[in-house]
Amino acid sequence: MALQKKICASSMEELQKALSDKGLTVSPVPKKGRCLFTTRDFSPGEVIIWEEPYVSVPNKSSAKCEWCFTSTNLKRCSACHVVYYCGNTCQKSDWKLHRVECKALSKVDKERIKSLTPSVRLMVKLYLRRKLQDEKVIPATVLDNFNLVESLVSHIADIDEKQLVLYAQMANLVNLILQRPEMSIKEIAEKFSKFSCNAHTICDAELKPLGTGLYPLVSIINHSCLPNSVLIFEGRMAVVRAVQHIPKGTEVLISYIEMAGSTATRQKALRGQYFFSCTCIRCIKLGQNDDIQESAVLEGYRCKDKRCSGFLLRDSGNKGFRCQLCGLFRDREEIKIVVNEMESMSEKASFSLSNGHASVMYKMIEKLQQKLYHQFSVNLMRTRENLLKILMELQDWKEALKYCRLSIPVYKRVYPECHPLLGLQYYTCGKLEWWLGETGEAYRSLAKAAEILRITHGTNTNFMKELFVKIEEARAEFSYRISSTWKIEEDV
Repeated sequence: MALQKKICASSMEELQKALSDKGLTVSPVPKKGRCLFTTRDFSPGEVIIWEEPYVSVPNKSSAKCEWCFTSTNLKRCSACHVVYYCGNTCQKSDWKLHRVECKALSKVDKERIKSLTPSVRLMVKLYLRRKLQDEKVIPATVLDNFNLVESLVSHIADIDEKQLVLYAQMANLVNLILQRPEMSIKEIAEKFSKFSCNAHTICDAELKPLGTGLYPLVSIINHSCLPNSVLIFEGRMAVVRAVQHIPKGTEVLISYIEMAGSTATRQKALRGQYFFSCTCIRCIKLGQNDDIQESAVLEGYRCKDKRCSGFLLRDSGNKGFRCQLCGLFRDREEIKIVVNEMESMSEKASFSLSNGHASVMYKMIEKLQQKLYHQFSVNLMRTRENLLKILMELQDWKEALKYCRLSIPVYKRVYPECHPLLGLQYYTCGKLEWWLGETGEAYRSLAKAAEILRITHGTNTNFMKELFVKIEEARAEFSYRISSTWKIEEDV
């Protein structure tokens, strides 16, 4: 991600040769560094590149298999008591690396083991894998070697002192675990900075986080707020697919960040984590009339008149806001009172001990937001997402469906037409409609989901195969109900 350092000429030549077989090439671009370009056309849904992680670790939130990230049939490693496996196959696949990691972790006292973060484990595994590749225990290839990791930029010079101190503390713990005094704390700290800019969150098919992985080849791909490709994970494997026709000679681009937000919000997120400003066709409109209007709709306030769909901009007198459609003025103090009430309620909702109580709190927040925000507000969308999640956990399918349907028009506005989150929202909608016996609606929603997800997710994963089965079941039941209705009408 972002700019990368140079690789030696011979390694670069080998990398180019390997990528050329995939219809790709790496070329330097001023102010961007290395970029991945196509050397042939790619169609929507076609895999551009796939890569297994150089190193990866599961999240610490719940126990998961170290190799495949599943949460079922787990057994803990009896020696280190840190790592889990779901069976012999995954354990054998990971054994060459875990054998040496296990010895290192087993020597660490229990209190330190408890505070072992995924980032520290990722760093430990990085150095161990490098050592095993140097010793030929694990084979190194042109597309799988430590030099590709070394070529990634760390942005260490851009990091503030507080973060540097944290990296140094983490580096000390890595050194303690590995027991290699020749390793420099500064060098390890710089690698942590590389992780921050280049590591990817590994997600399941429904984009729920599972772990973290380092993918040096995928990290060459640059960012755009209007990307032509999407990164999805199949197990631990990173898969980049085209979401539109990509002509030969085009740069491959993915999005690094959440795309639902104003240009200013997206730019802030990119500068904060990746230390660059985006200059894509969406971002170059920053400050222009269209961009100001879009920002006001997504993150600003709505007209006080419920019948008006206008958005507000700050009034010249700075005493409030004026609707750009009907001209109605809205006092700044009035907005401030509602905002303070929402913030207070949001804080209480975050500390709710039960889902039932949380749902009541979020519905109250939603009611306040409807007074203040535009119907396409990202803040209102997030509240409804929280409500959808809570209501599904409560198995209140009818109420959950209401909020799922309310969110789809906003998703269609804030995400590109072929975005996995939009496809997954249609998928959730279809599931809820199916459970509620609305088979016709379920079939239509699931078909819309498949139309998007077959491009972003492919067609061969278990998730997609199950989706196609659901569509056929919904279609068959819907057809049966229609034919039964016709038969009853004929009999009558």
